[in-house]
Amino acid sequence: MRPARPLPAGPRPGCQNKTLPMKLLHFTDIHLTTPGQTIADRDPNANFDRALAHAMEAQSDAEALFITGDLSDWGEEDDYRRLKVRIGKLPMPVHLAIGNHDDRATFLRVFPELAGEGGFVHYTAPLSLGHAVVLDTWGPETHAGHFCAARAAWLDRTLAALPGPVWLFLHHNPVPVGIGPIDEIMLLDAERFATTLAPHAGRIAHIFHGHCHLPLAGSLLGIPFSAPRGTNHQGWPDFGAERLLSGSDLPEAYGVVLASPRSTMVHMVEYGYQGEIRSEGSPDYAAWDKLTMIR
Repeated sequence: MRPARPLPAGPRPGCQNKTLPMKLLHFTDIHLTTPGQTIADRDPNANFDRALAHAMEAQSDAEALFITGDLSDWGEEDDYRRLKVRIGKLPMPVHLAIGNHDDRATFLRVFPELAGEGGFVHYTAPLSLGHAVVLDTWGPETHAGHFCAARAAWLDRTLAALPGPVWLFLHHNPVPVGIGPIDEIMLLDAERFATTLAPHAGRIAHIFHGHCHLPLAGSLLGIPFSAPRGTNHQGWPDFGAERLLSGSDLPEAYGVVLASPRSTMVHMVEYGYQGEIRSEGSPDYAAWDKLTMIR
């Protein structure tokens, strides 16, 4: 893998120097397995380690890392214990959501500090620019997402108490993607979710999700949302699919979020890309030369 370029020296974004943007990392669908087991001929444990190593080398000035679910491929306790050890070594806070491949009760045995009201894995976390709200869309014996009345009531009270901006993190896509097999297992209580957000939409800066293994962007009630591909196996947007999900050999990826009071930029970093990274000339218009420009 091509080594990352060194970071410029200086204070961390969102901390000492408020003129720099807040930087967050967004991982999703890490699907940890028993060591040695693979998914789609890829080792999810090794790929998660590679993602962390790449992010800590190239994005170590991020103030927090969020992982939006499918932490374990089979919801196994040993996966969560290895995850806890691994993220405990990082120089930044790590905030976890659970997805359909997880098991809430098993997860909370390892991460009891993340048990929220009603036993759900939902909570808030302060950021240098507002607050993050991590949501629980897990349901038993289903790949689809759920957002029951109790979760909605908690979110409504939580959003009412936060001044904003608020950054929401959940696993399941809250909007149909237009691909049948994926939309069968989206957030089924999407209408309740949208109704809960509506009175607070003006203070919600962005929604981050995973689940689809696709790079996605859009909006809900005018609130932008985005999702990167996962850190292991990847999907493919087969709009003609009727029953089966589609996979691909696209590179593993994670998200980098740069946010200011006026704007939010989300990058998808394909750290699994193995090809060449080239210099293709200067952005300085005066330096453009048809005879010498590298193309």
